[in-house]
Amino acid sequence: MRAILILLSILLLLAPAAPADAINARQRAKLDQAQNAWSSALRWSDYDAAWQLVEPAERAARPLSDLELERYRQLQVTSYREGGSGELKDGSVVRDVEVGAINRHTQAERVIRFQERWRWDPAGKRWWHAGRLPDFWSGE
Repeated sequence: MRAILILLSILLLLAPAAPADAINARQRAKLDQAQNAWSSALRWSDYDAAWQLVEPAERAARPLSDLELERYRQLQVTSYREGGSGELKDGSVVRDVEVGAINRHTQAERVIRFQERWRWDPAGKRWWHAGRLPDFWSGE
């Protein structure tokens, strides 16, 4: 038993220390909540709710026009698959996603892959999506 304790102590000493800006357990839980709210909003094609999870600075700098919002409302999301994720050096988190959507008018389906980026807001103690809504029309 004593040998196991000594071995564990040595392993803890040799384990690399977490960076100072590493995500703690509370931030991880809040990230999970934010990502779940985002993916749920997209799965239900609730683009208004998803837009509210985008960083306020991004929303103010490049607001969605009525035409853009109407284009989103023509889409019905058919699939949302989360891929791998990782933490970047600046403390933000990225996650690979694949989303399928059908245009309600043309019944044409489109599948896109993109990378979500999430940033921690220390003042608000919450995560924001650091981008825009998925671009289903690039390449048109």
